[in-house]
Amino acid sequence: MHKPKIIFFDIDGTLIDMEKKQVTPRMLDTLHKLQANGIRLAIATGRSPMTIPLKDFPGVQFDTLLTFNGSYCYDKEQVLYASPIPTEDIRTIRQNAAVLGRPMCLATEKRLAANGVDQDLADYFAVAKDTAPIAEDFDAVAEGTVYQIMIGGRAEEYDRLMQGVKGAKIAAWWDRALDIIPTVGGKGTGIAHVLEAYGIDRADAMAFGDGNNDLEMFGAVGTCVAMGNGSPDLKAAATEVCGSCADDGIYHYCVEHGLIEA
Repeated sequence: MHKPKIIFFDIDGTLIDMEKKQVTPRMLDTLHKLQANGIRLAIATGRSPMTIPLKDFPGVQFDTLLTFNGSYCYDKEQVLYASPIPTEDIRTIRQNAAVLGRPMCLATEKRLAANGVDQDLADYFAVAKDTAPIAEDFDAVAEGTVYQIMIGGRAEEYDRLMQGVKGAKIAAWWDRALDIIPTVGGKGTGIAHVLEAYGIDRADAMAFGDGNNDLEMFGAVGTCVAMGNGSPDLKAAATEVCGSCADDGIYHYCVEHGLIEA
């Protein structure tokens, strides 16, 4: 196949199995070999910069990090794209969440700040082996630069949670919690800015993902591969479907398509 110049990877359910919560030796070897083959490696995740588990990828130097579902993208040299949530929308979401009895966690470039934790939000953070930090200065953080809001919630709560919100949208990858990002954000938007900064055509970009928050990412690259454990919607939008994360689907795909040697 045509060798891509850059590959974007989701983390949870794509690079790291959701149940085992670890990178397999084959997945790590795949990343090493792709990089040795001259392909740029990029993370595209809903996680914050502070919670990306780079230590779980020894020897791998990711070229680019797209965090907060593409709302804050950077590399070693520069911030490539940054788009915070409008402060007025944060105020509205806080009011709506309070009516629903839902605590929330705000994500800035440097920290996380929560005004409480319920079981859904606690389990959301547990996926990344983390906890939501309760912040005494939550009110002050909410009036500052916030790139993403994490909150427990089910699909039937979405409309009430977002009532009156104009500049933010939901990016959900799980049925018990959601990320709220700027309307102009999303992995696809972040990728478009990254490709423009590097002078790479979308036809030379590839992406691997598993959740519905990867749908926009798939629309921004030439080749999009859904994991075998991916959502039905994502598989329908994919160029191809590989094996599951637990079965080293990315490794087998890359070997079969000549991107690396076994």
